[in-house]
Amino acid sequence: MTGVRRIDEIIQENADRLAVALENHMRTSFMPDARKELRSFSAGEAAELLGMDPARLRKLHFDEKIPTVEADVRGRRMYTAADLIGIRRSLEEQSRKRGTFLPGRREGDRIQVIAVANYKGGSSKTTTSIHLAQRLALRGYRVLAIDIDPQGSLTTMFGYTPETEFQGGGNIYDAIRYEDPVPMREVIRKTYFPNLDLAAAGLVLAEFEHETPRALQERREPMFFKRLGLAIDQVEADYDIVVIDCPPQLGFLTMSALIAATTVLITVIPSMLDIASMNQFLQMTAGLLNVVASYGASLEYDNLKFLITRFEPSDGPQAQMAGFLRALFTEQVMTHTFLKSTAVSDAGLTQQTLYEVDRSEFNRNTYDRAVESINQVASELEGLVQAAWGRS
Repeated sequence: MTGVRRIDEIIQENADRLAVALENHMRTSFMPDARKELRSFSAGEAAELLGMDPARLRKLHFDEKIPTVEADVRGRRMYTAADLIGIRRSLEEQSRKRGTFLPGRREGDRIQVIAVANYKGGSSKTTTSIHLAQRLALRGYRVLAIDIDPQGSLTTMFGYTPETEFQGGGNIYDAIRYEDPVPMREVIRKTYFPNLDLAAAGLVLAEFEHETPRALQERREPMFFKRLGLAIDQVEADYDIVVIDCPPQLGFLTMSALIAATTVLITVIPSMLDIASMNQFLQMTAGLLNVVASYGASLEYDNLKFLITRFEPSDGPQAQMAGFLRALFTEQVMTHTFLKSTAVSDAGLTQQTLYEVDRSEFNRNTYDRAVESINQVASELEGLVQAAWGRS
């Protein structure tokens, strides 16, 4: 019959066209070389990140106690992320209290691995992961972001096109695969964010899901649930915090992240359908973890937390379901929520986060509310990290 085409041919044609369109979009958005660059921060933003008021920051400059920074055409100081790191180091040397401006690990502290997970797609796992990773980096921590979702959404947010850039390797799969894994350092990439590196993802990661059943039959060592943790161990001296963006499924990749983690952060939208889906996730996770524990997996966590995402406080049913979660899980629910905001979605149109876009491009109240919500979530998480290290 003429005019009839095979569905695989049509899908492949659509995939090829979309890949070209995405590549063109990246080049249009981030000229000239399709690589993102981090904007500079105002004095007010810099002061907030450093944990002081703007007046004190101005005085430190006046007293020449911190490095100088460049000013814009109107004479206002503008701070790059590298400037902030330099200021932190200078202030730490002058501080009487260790860790005030460089709050990362000290000798004996265990690296903190935060797995952001849920069974259901659309619960803001990637949005949460990248905002937390960026905020913690700006706060002075050495952060590694690991994308273990074959879709590569987190990788895309960092300015890469997983469909084309990792066909020859160079992503996290290469470090955890069963045949000839490469050293973890070979797959880690520096990003446009100082203090924040990336282990990227790509479609080839799906091979890990396909290869693991055979590896289990053959009793290949190390077993699947150890491989990601062992890869992290290779570079643990280089980082304070690892943030893992998990795929929206409970497969071998997600299980490996849950075993590697010291903190599991479960994102949940406060709606009945999403909470019901999360119940399935919890039921299956408990059963599978029980199985891998019998094979020697360590299940000791510092924290298991639920984070309410895409929250609209004025939405009555959402507020009711949020209250339901808090009554049920009490202190396991994060105190702060990640608000649903047009600022987040609008920034995402150009594959940017709230920390990358310029506040002047948005309704300021909308932007400020969104930034404040994720700052509060990150600060709460930072408190959990410090507590795990035995500090208040």
